[in-house]
Amino acid sequence: MSFQRYSHPLFTTETMPNTKSAERRMRNSARKHVRNTSVKSRLKSAEKGYLELVRAGKKDEAEKALNQVTSFYDKAAKIGIVHSRTADRKKSRLKLRLNKASAPAAK
Repeated sequence: MSFQRYSHPLFTTETMPNTKSAERRMRNSARKHVRNTSVKSRLKSAEKGYLELVRAGKKDEAEKALNQVTSFYDKAAKIGIVHSRTADRKKSRLKLRLNKASAPAAK
């Protein structure tokens, strides 16, 4: 009995699916995996850009970037890639960073 590798353009695995429904599930999960990684990557990139603007002290640009990051998190939560409470927590902490950076220095 020879071991064959099941290969699909989006997904490669060491085992063959036993039923048609299992094959469909593999295809669907591969499609979702590609979408999820793409969205998560976009989230991380947007957040990173926002934090760089905050560190640089560019308040106006950082506010625009925060709106964009907030929108990305809301969309990701809406389609279930990120849990809604995780998105809310991240948005809150990012907003706190902006407020802390733009607040006048305490004496």
